[in-house]
Amino acid sequence: MDMTLRDPLIGTLLDGRYRVEQHVATGGMATVYRGTDTRLDRVLALKVMHPALAADREFTERFIREAKAVARLAHPNVVNVFDQGADGQSVFLAMEYVPGRTLRDVLQDRGALSVRAALDILEPVLAALGAAHRAGLVHRDVKPENVLITDNGLVKVADFGLVRLLSGADGTATTTTSAGTVLGTASYLAPEQIRQDGPTDQRVDVYAAGILLYEMLTGSKPHTGDSPMQVLYQHLNVDVPPPSRVAPAVGPELDAIVATATARDPQARPYDAVELLAALQRARRALTPARLDAEPPASARPTPQYPTGEVTSLLAPLERTSVLEVPPPLLHTRPFDEPAPVRARGPRRSRRPLIWGSVVAALLVLVGGATYFLSGALYATVPSVLGQSQAQAVGTLNGAGLQGVFGQQFSETVPSGQVLATDPAVGQRMRRSDPVKVTLSKGPERIAVPDVVGQPLAQAQQALTGARLTPGTTTEEFSDTVPAGSVVGVTPAVGQQLKVDAPVSLVVSKGMVPVPNVVGLSQDDAAKALSKAGFKSKSTGLNLFGTAKVSGQTPPAGQPRPQGTVVTVNFGLF
Repeated sequence: MDMTLRDPLIGTLLDGRYRVEQHVATGGMATVYRGTDTRLDRVLALKVMHPALAADREFTERFIREAKAVARLAHPNVVNVFDQGADGQSVFLAMEYVPGRTLRDVLQDRGALSVRAALDILEPVLAALGAAHRAGLVHRDVKPENVLITDNGLVKVADFGLVRLLSGADGTATTTTSAGTVLGTASYLAPEQIRQDGPTDQRVDVYAAGILLYEMLTGSKPHTGDSPMQVLYQHLNVDVPPPSRVAPAVGPELDAIVATATARDPQARPYDAVELLAALQRARRALTPARLDAEPPASARPTPQYPTGEVTSLLAPLERTSVLEVPPPLLHTRPFDEPAPVRARGPRRSRRPLIWGSVVAALLVLVGGATYFLSGALYATVPSVLGQSQAQAVGTLNGAGLQGVFGQQFSETVPSGQVLATDPAVGQRMRRSDPVKVTLSKGPERIAVPDVVGQPLAQAQQALTGARLTPGTTTEEFSDTVPAGSVVGVTPAVGQQLKVDAPVSLVVSKGMVPVPNVVGLSQDDAAKALSKAGFKSKSTGLNLFGTAKVSGQTPPAGQPRPQGTVVTVNFGLF
């Protein structure tokens, strides 16, 4: 829906800097516009809180405080936050503009995705959430509307508007909504978010990611209803069914992933998105190409690798982030009770046997052992070894359960013997079985000026180029030892250590000096001319009063002679 003509913010300048240009999307908490940073001439997205929420001082202060925390989170799969401000009643965020589509658009267009496409989307989502979790942040509103897919296929997580800072000695944080209300999107709320009977942590994002995976694989949500309350009731009382019931190609591996990620008991879920990502990648390696690429029954047409298009503009009511009123019966539901099911699900059984049964099935299929869901069993984070010696780096890597393979490279900035780079880079996740490529500095690279004295100019220039130096300026001078056209000397001197491509100037011989013509000069002028050319003079003949002129010279004028040669000048009458 085009809201440009009736939206009063279109065309305005927020904070004297950000020009609002086009409506992009409307959510439960804010409206998103495309705009321009007039100071940096940069296209960006402007997320403006709804006036009703902006009028709530406590909510606004929390929004600003937590937006600043998200702005410090730098990750390629997170939509960057550039700035935060307020202009009158408009409280806004200036964010990275991501042209493309939301995952919701893709699901509405495709119905369901192949396993490969679903994992290609969920893995970067989990990477972004994992970076947030390890930085002490919880998103709390993970859903398809907040997953953006750029035109070139890059996946980014957006809208950390409900983000929570983990705090306290136990690393958890609680919500600040009033009793009986919960802020979020009904279809993706974890049970503990609904009950509000204790702290919530990063496992609420893990739960939502499990719902997200189920929805991508099946084309539908696991819990549905005519009202948000019906959906909340099912989150509290009904297990998420295995996606293979709807999409048989999914198989037990991903059934187990969904089961553990969406466990109603948060203690039964992976600790954070990093652990869930590791489990997902292990499951992926167990799937054949045929199973990865099988089209699910709900797919409207074959799934493209990189869906493209425009960002959605309006959200369905159940998909909007909103303040949900939770009836007291739901708040007082005992955790993990199994009431009469909403729909037929087979024989009733306790929660924990179902969870562990799913896990054991996955373990038998994937690795045949009890290590399938152990955190860090196969993956580790590359520690920082930059600036360390080889021995120190070996110790640091071994402490992280990794091995290093060492190489060397010249560096102008890192001292010799210290680590200047690693591959993968510091902070990246990698398999423990793979080595970390560690590059040690060899110090600055220096090249000695080669001896090219006596070589013809062209040959000398070629020798300098071959030594990775640059032939510099060329000057000429006479020489009685070096033939004309050959190098007399170099600057800097032969043997001096220079940087790669440093210039070296060449002095080329003009050969021996020609004897100047002094015939007709006085004795003093002849002596000066010869001395200036590098010759000595000797006089013969009569010059009693010093007025005689040179009548002849030996050697004759023009003949080349070494400098220092004695030239005899004769005096006589003309």
